[in-house]
Amino acid sequence: MMRNKQFQRINAIQSVKGFVRQSKSYGLSAFWVCGSLSVIMLAGCESTSTAPVSMMKTRQSAANPEAAALARVGIAAQYIRSGDLDAAQRSLASALETSPRLPEANNMMGVLLQREGSEPNQIKAEVYFKRAIADKEDFAQAHNNYGVFLSSRKRYAEAYTQFELAGSQLGYADRSAALENLGKTALVLGKQAAAQQAFTQALQANRESTVARFELAEIFLKQNRIQVARSLYDEYLRLAGDQEQSPRSLWLGMRIAKEMQDTGRLQSLAERLQQVYPNSDEYLRYRELVKTGAAWN
Repeated sequence: MMRNKQFQRINAIQSVKGFVRQSKSYGLSAFWVCGSLSVIMLAGCESTSTAPVSMMKTRQSAANPEAAALARVGIAAQYIRSGDLDAAQRSLASALETSPRLPEANNMMGVLLQREGSEPNQIKAEVYFKRAIADKEDFAQAHNNYGVFLSSRKRYAEAYTQFELAGSQLGYADRSAALENLGKTALVLGKQAAAQQAFTQALQANRESTVARFELAEIFLKQNRIQVARSLYDEYLRLAGDQEQSPRSLWLGMRIAKEMQDTGRLQSLAERLQQVYPNSDEYLRYRELVKTGAAWN
């Protein structure tokens, strides 16, 4: 019986982990290439997915209340992904009724309330995040998601601590996402060395990280390590594939091209910036620099 319950719990957790992490902008899109921190809905960031959690699994787990609650959390995650926040709330309320101290349910309720966006629910969301962490101190996903919440409230120093806790847990599947968030927050706080270290660790944890490559290219350009910046930027473009470049991405490429005296690439990127983002801050800055002849930075 004990082994059966453990098997049910493992299956339920795996079902919950099928939900992908979602990205949500918190007003810093002009600063970050991806425009967002990464909220982790108990699993990966736009990386993996599994079959939907069914109501049958919930019924099959009835003999194990915790496994049943975890299955309901998985269902709620899918409701959040589809935008049905009311259905997600009902599923999470049911999970918390049977397992009020289940960290996964409290974390997901925090995510749901934050996603809803109203001030009363923002206040409640923090309570749920704190509860999830209090009941499971090494719950990396909850630390990361609480950090995103704190960032949305402009409480960056507190957010930094949460991302640091999430990013320090070796073996955590989405450690690279937490480290990316740590690096982004370090930049907001003016901690350049810490940001470089965080992005370097994120790249070590996930060799496919476009965020880490881009941010490191920006950092190395400012350090006048042009060849390294160029290499990272080219790798970033390769991994991004056919995805449309952001104004910030084009502007970074233009500055690297200027330092490399690659006039052809500079002209090509400048034309693209003008065509696609004529009202962007980056294009307006470029026009001003060309007009005044001021130094680029």
